[in-house]
Formats: sequence, structure tokens, C-alpha cells
Amino acid sequence: MTPTTAEPPFVESRKPLTLVGGGHVTDEDFVLSLGVAPEVVAADGGTRACLVRGILPRAVIGDMDSILPEDRAALAPGTIHELAEQDTTDFDKVLRSVSAPLFIGVGFLGARLDHELASLGVLLRHPDKKCILLGSHDVIFTCPARIDLQLPIGNRFSLFPFGSVMGRSEGLRWPIDGLRFNPLGQLGTSNEVTGPVILEMDGPQMLVILPRDALAEAVNALKRAPAWPPA
Repeated sequence: MTPTTAEPPFVESRKPLTLVGGGHVTDEDFVLSLGVAPEVVAADGGTRACLVRGILPRAVIGDMDSILPEDRAALAPGTIHELAEQDTTDFDKVLRSVSAPLFIGVGFLGARLDHELASLGVLLRHPDKKCILLGSHDVIFTCPARIDLQLPIGNRFSLFPFGSVMGRSEGLRWPIDGLRFNPLGQLGTSNEVTGPVILEMDGPQMLVILPRDALAEAVNALKRAPAWPPA
């Protein structure tokens, strides 16, 4: 299979896209993600998780150091988009090379901690991309400038800053108003929902971490939320 020489975006969609990484992906992950975003783009080795389930990705993007030869041969012509540089991860290559109103990422969390941290860094590097990572216990996304969420009372609600950021909140047991968050100081983990949640942030350095069963509400809320401008 010869890689294409096209320029990004390699995929443009008016509907949400599922992005598949090379980490562990379950059948339930696919059911949940494809229910929201039925078209699939794979990151390099994520092709295997797609093909074993009979899913042909619309595109495969990455440095192609992990894809199996038999998987490469099974793809339709023009599917592979090889980006050979080694300065960024395959997830970064995928996210910056596709266009859609929303993304659900599976196979990017869990397994190796270094890979998981790299995936979180990619989310923050592309705040203009509304992307939710689905893990075995959590859903994680970059907090927009404002987001409104309807979650069950008592739900776990965590915020983790990857830079200096401030905001305000409604509907949390411990309000965040007036707090200066940073990863070496004030964190926002293990908060709790007390009513309809409203969050406002002054910058795109905050990750929202919710229970896995909050995926549907996270999707609905992000669809309504304004996107950050490109970094």
C-alpha cells in the first residue's frame, strides 16, 4: 500500500469522528464511540483494533512504524497518510490532520502511563479541537471557555490544570471561583456535583475528568460549547 502525498486535512467531516489509537480498545469502547461518531480514523497501530472488528477506517494517519503489513495490505488505496516526523505522537498527527465538529478518541488512555500523559498533552496542544478521550473509568476533555453540564447529583467531577488558569463554577460542592490553578499547586480533583454545572475558564489549560458513564452528557455539552481558537 503506497502512502498518499495529499496535504492535510486528510479527512473533513460535518459529523463527529471516532479516532482509534494503538492502545487497548474494548468492544464496548467501539459501541459507545461509534454510537456518537460512526466514521473512523485510525492512528497507525490502531488499524488493528478496527480491522479485527470488520471496521475499515476512512483514513490511517501516523509515522507507520506500528501498522502490521497484513493490515496495510487490507486497506483501500489512498487510506494511508504517512507523516514520517518523530517529534510528535501519532495521536497528534491524527488530530491536527482531520477536521470535524467533535472527536471521540479510544485506545489513547490506559496501558502505559507515558502514552497516556502524551495523549493528554495533545488534547491541550489542540484546544480548538473538541475531543473526548474515552478510558476504562473516565472521559477526559479540554474545558472550553464555558460549558454547561447536566450530571447526576453526587457525581465525581475532577479538574486538572496543565498550566496557570482561573475560572468560576456553579453546581460543584467546592466552587472554584477565585482560585489560581496550576499543576504544582492548586488542583481541582475529586470535586462533586450538587446541581447543574456551569464552568467558565480564562484559558485552555484545564482538563475535565468525569466518570465514563458521563460520555453522552459530555458529548452534548461540548457540542453546545464555544471552541477555543487554534493554539
